[in-house]
Amino acid sequence: MATPRRVLFLCTHNSARSQMAQGLLNALGGGDYEALSAGITATSVKPEAVTAMKEIGIDIGAHQSKSLEKYLDQEIDTVVTVCDDANEVCPVFPKARRRIHWSIADPSLVEGPGRLPAFRAARDELKDRIETEFLEKP
Repeated sequence: MATPRRVLFLCTHNSARSQMAQGLLNALGGGDYEALSAGITATSVKPEAVTAMKEIGIDIGAHQSKSLEKYLDQEIDTVVTVCDDANEVCPVFPKARRRIHWSIADPSLVEGPGRLPAFRAARDELKDRIETEFLEKP
C-alpha cells in the first residue's frame, strides 16, 4: 500500500470546519489520506461540530484543537484553508506541495435555533468539496 497523502485543513480556531474536514477525509478516504487539522489559534472543538458529524456516522468527539505551529516543519501534500481569515494569515508551509483555499461560512457565528443547521450546512459543503477535489477518480 502506498503512503497516505497528508492533507492539513486550517481554519481560525480549529473548532469546527477544519475538524469536520479532517473527520470527513479520514472516514471517506479509504486509507489513501491522512487528514490533519489545525487553527491559527487553538481553542476547543464545538459540540455542534461533533453532533453534526455523528449524524452521518463519523465520530470526532475525541479530536483536540491544535495550533498550526505543530505542522510548520512537517511534510504535507496539501494545505487547505477553509476560512478567509486563515487564508489571509496562513504562513508559508515550506514542505507543503500545494495549497488551496475553500471559503466556508463559519457556523460558530450563528446563534439561536439556526446554529445546528449552520453546522450541518458547513459539514455538507465540506463533504461535497472533499468528494470532488480529493476522492473523485478519473
